[in-house]
Amino acid sequence: MKFSGLNILVILLALLTLTSCVSEDEYDNSKTGNFEALWKMMDEHYCFFDYKEKELGVDWDEVHTRYSSMINEKMSNAQLFEVLCNMLSELQDGHVNIGASFDLGRNWSYFQEYPLNYNDSIVNIYLGNDYYIASGLKYVILDDNIVYVRCESFETSIGEGNISNMLSMVALCCGMILDVRSNGGGQLTNAHRLASRFVDEKTLIGYVSHKTGKGHSDFSTPVAEYLEPYNGLRWNKPVVVLTNRSCYSATNDFVKCVKSQRNVTIMGDKTGGGSGMPFNSELPNGWSVRYSAVVFYDRDMNHTEFGIEPDVQLQLSGRDTEVDKDTYIESAREYLKNMTTE
Repeated sequence: MKFSGLNILVILLALLTLTSCVSEDEYDNSKTGNFEALWKMMDEHYCFFDYKEKELGVDWDEVHTRYSSMINEKMSNAQLFEVLCNMLSELQDGHVNIGASFDLGRNWSYFQEYPLNYNDSIVNIYLGNDYYIASGLKYVILDDNIVYVRCESFETSIGEGNISNMLSMVALCCGMILDVRSNGGGQLTNAHRLASRFVDEKTLIGYVSHKTGKGHSDFSTPVAEYLEPYNGLRWNKPVVVLTNRSCYSATNDFVKCVKSQRNVTIMGDKTGGGSGMPFNSELPNGWSVRYSAVVFYDRDMNHTEFGIEPDVQLQLSGRDTEVDKDTYIESAREYLKNMTTE
């Protein structure tokens, strides 16, 4: 998740605090030194320990005891990397990575252990060959006058002009299907820019809190986050947002922003989560480390680290895919048709 200008002062203060703390302890470039540096870095700056202990039973001190016994100075760099990856994987956080020149350690179980519920080939049939492209948005008007919008990533910049031109083009459509399945995130600025087109008034979307000390529970008082409606063309008709477990980070936040809106219905599978803002650091041997450092909550002060439930649960049907139909898209079309005829 990459942060926007929202509450930027809070985040800058958080990062300054983190930067000053990381450099306080120095470890030598040995196998033990790198292990201790990583464990301590996470111990003092990772933001979800209380939550992960509650939900997963992760005891970080016990993790240290267990994994430190695997470290010795005769092990290879590849063996050390494997141990460090396994230790970080205990946290089940897609924002937690360790990177070396030969590999990227990660835990992607948040989506790999679940059905994909997305078939790119079938989605391309709905888009056809004459779809419109507005930067990171692809869209086409279906034969029932419903606009299908595919947002594959928030990494690609989506400008206000892109969104306004799209909404102008589809202004006569009776409903919208916004498909963010398998969107792994990107720039939070883009996610909020798109979300602002579905709100009519200043809307509380959640809270943000950052570490104020080295203890697992040392956090600042949560500060409210608001989403301002775009001062221009917005979408006030019914919209269905399609989600799956591969909706992560900024996409998870986008779903959080629009879920409470009266004209928005979330359909599909639970999102993948990823509600912590990642911060980057480095081990003595030069390996990069990324970890969640700032906590974002929803408007009810709930964590969304493990995902957001849809309003309507769906699973991709094998029978549908055999005839090149997408269960999600067809269900959304039927839902929107029923809404417009009521």
